[in-house]
Amino acid sequence: MGGDEIPEVDCYEVLAEVYLYLDLECDESRRSLIEGHLKTCTECLQEYGIEQKVKALVSRCCGSETAPEELRDCLRMRIEEIAADPSFEAGLRDRG
Repeated sequence: MGGDEIPEVDCYEVLAEVYLYLDLECDESRRSLIEGHLKTCTECLQEYGIEQKVKALVSRCCGSETAPEELRDCLRMRIEEIAADPSFEAGLRDRG
């Protein structure tokens, strides 16, 4: 890998972290990796677009309400559990 190349990140990783990316909760280097992947992967870009629309819809419907920290932690843990499931990763591979 050359000095200016961005390391690759796979679809599984991108989709597992899409909400962190949307919420600006990942560091700058991780954001760059995800952005690079989204520029080249139409399937992940489409999924990202759907998630972006869901987030906007929830924001519109809930106004300025903020989810309790326990709910956010619970959702984050559940997303991590799903992302760790081998069948989830296999399903992503089947898409491409």
